[in-house]
Amino acid sequence: MESELPDIYCPFPQRSNPHVEHTREHLTTWTRQTGLVHRESARRRFEQADFGAFVGMVYPTANSEHLDLVADWFVWLFLVDDQLDDGHLGRTPERIQSVVARMRSVVEGKDSGPLPGEELPAAVVALADLWERTVPRAAPHWRTRFAWHLMTYLTTATAWEAGNRADGAVPSEATYIAKRRHTGAIHVCMDLIEIVAGIEAPESIHNDPRFITALETSCNVVCWANDVYSFEKEQVLGEIHNLVHLVRHHRGYGEQQALDHVCAEIAAETERFLRAEEELLGMYPQLSGMLTPYLDGMRSWMRGNLDWSRQTPRYNPADVSQYAQPGEYLEETVLGVATEHADLGKGPAPARRG
Repeated sequence: MESELPDIYCPFPQRSNPHVEHTREHLTTWTRQTGLVHRESARRRFEQADFGAFVGMVYPTANSEHLDLVADWFVWLFLVDDQLDDGHLGRTPERIQSVVARMRSVVEGKDSGPLPGEELPAAVVALADLWERTVPRAAPHWRTRFAWHLMTYLTTATAWEAGNRADGAVPSEATYIAKRRHTGAIHVCMDLIEIVAGIEAPESIHNDPRFITALETSCNVVCWANDVYSFEKEQVLGEIHNLVHLVRHHRGYGEQQALDHVCAEIAAETERFLRAEEELLGMYPQLSGMLTPYLDGMRSWMRGNLDWSRQTPRYNPADVSQYAQPGEYLEETVLGVATEHADLGKGPAPARRG
């Protein structure tokens, strides 16, 4: 008997950005220019996912330029994640290091461009473009934090998942929860709230325990809701890195009981966010001009991610057949390593992270 997805508690209003249609057109052009998506089969799957609608839901107040920018980051993160996290390279952690090294050189400002006769992977070309459009105008402490979150996602967290797959290891719930905020790159997306809202949060706020609680709970809500909606598809694909799966594994719960448990935990995290938000605004009334849009950005992420997850075909288990060629279009067009690693890994590459 198929389990039913429980209602996920979310007290925030549904919103969307008025510039979504322009951003859809922009994404089509940008992904062709960078080479991130060029095969027609990949293009169809990309368009079905409708990243323009997603970014409009989670950044509803962004102007047109900023919405295009964060949409480009979304596409880059999703497509690279599909391969590093779940494709051939996701099962060979030693290969991830060489693929990510060139990305690190871009982030650290050490990339000198392609060597003679070298064609850079599309992911590196796109990252260089994103970095130039995002970072130069940001405050130094924001750049440092953003770079750390991005590289943590690309290296430590992603390699951790790949290592678990290679070793057949099942992480504990606590370990998974701590890592999940990095493996989903949600900190990178939350950092972009400052760019979109035109605000600059001082380090003292980022170090405040109430702000840390608000940020971590909102990240947890996004990641765990993603796990709920992607659970059925990931079970078909044999993916263990999912909170619903781990609850079943460690607690001996049935599928419906595990889904209900995770949804109850999402509700509890949402309430923790609301308490932290109230305390934070009460503690720093003089900073409300910065804190209010920042917290509103977190609210928009929790609500928008939920709305998009409910409507996208990306997590449909019936869509698994599209991965008959594991990671094929992603390896060749995004990472540029298809011929070298075509024989690595047996499992298909689910598209899951939000």
